[in-house]
Amino acid sequence: MPRQQTPGGVDGSRARSAAAVLTSMAALAAMSLIAGPAAADSEAGPCALTRTAAHHSLGLDTWNRAYPKPERSLNAVMVFLSFPDHRAGLTPEELTSDYFPATSDFFERASYGRFRLVPHPQKRWIRMPKASTEYGIRRDWAPEDRAAYLRDAVAVADPEVDFSAYDVVYFVADPEAPGVDSDATKVVNFDRPLTADGTPLRRIVTVFERHPPDRNVLAHETGHVFDLPDLYHRPSDGKGDWDTYVGDWDVMGSQFGMAPDLFAWHKWKLGWLDRTQVDCVRSGSSMHTLQPLAQAPAPGSTGGTRLAVIRTGPGSAIAVEARGSVGNDGETCTEGVLVYRVRNEASSGGGPIEVLDAHPRTEACWDRSVYPPLADAPLEVGEAFTVPGEGITIEVADRTRSGAYTVKITT
Repeated sequence: MPRQQTPGGVDGSRARSAAAVLTSMAALAAMSLIAGPAAADSEAGPCALTRTAAHHSLGLDTWNRAYPKPERSLNAVMVFLSFPDHRAGLTPEELTSDYFPATSDFFERASYGRFRLVPHPQKRWIRMPKASTEYGIRRDWAPEDRAAYLRDAVAVADPEVDFSAYDVVYFVADPEAPGVDSDATKVVNFDRPLTADGTPLRRIVTVFERHPPDRNVLAHETGHVFDLPDLYHRPSDGKGDWDTYVGDWDVMGSQFGMAPDLFAWHKWKLGWLDRTQVDCVRSGSSMHTLQPLAQAPAPGSTGGTRLAVIRTGPGSAIAVEARGSVGNDGETCTEGVLVYRVRNEASSGGGPIEVLDAHPRTEACWDRSVYPPLADAPLEVGEAFTVPGEGITIEVADRTRSGAYTVKITT
């Protein structure tokens, strides 16, 4: 059932039994007094799942060097492609403003200022040799048509673009051309890289979005350039809910999400969280103070703990993080402690991350959420959740004045 929202855009507390909340709080207070030393490993080594052969594996013990790692700054070129069957009515400047600075700002906030994506838009249209309708552009593109499009695009752009100067390549098609289908926007990875200016092009972001485009669409596609997987579930018939795995909670699930900041696990993989910010939970009970994931660190601060991880097997883990209405998550309608499962052998689109719903009988934000059943997945203060089949319990004891959550984890 949808719940009333507060003026600030974040749902108020759920109607829970006051007795249950008081009992939970009392139990937490008592256990925090008698619990022994926190059973957490600040180095987090044992919790770093190993990278597997799965496409965009979420193992993070090593970095796949086939992908650029988003550290410090990366340079991205935007090449604008027109077609002989349509005279472009938009300018490259107008299309650039559809994506930047919004995309750079998204990554700068998500990385806590550790990474900057620098766009280098070309100033004029470059004409493709064939009509837009001849390339068969659509979501499930025939490989031979897609290959022909990319070969032609690289060939016409190469005389004007020094590809050796860039880490990321965007080919932006005239969105008003008759053969352009916005559903075809995607990252194309090459088994055999194309070569231009002596540089192997291993992947290109092909952009076919309408003007204006879907919100955060380029942040989603650029995430793939950094080896992040699709987190949505595509129904076999293409119909039904696509967002059953993670709902609104990560831009790699949906670019329309209310809380699109990247999961803490993704930030750990990308190098934006260091090991001191990840608590590796061992057996027993331990207390953890989790800072809201999207909240920027205070000046001079290390940022505090952003993620707690419990290994559940050789290739799986339970992750616990706090989500608040700040930064990239500023439009969320619920706040609290989010719990999700990570699997390193699940490929992109195969559920490498699944949010665990702490309130499976309710939903929220039906007017704004991409998947209301998961919009109220986080735990609030005074609530507890036991992970099905794992014997792991997460309890939220308190929220500090600064917004951090005090969480007790029992394994």
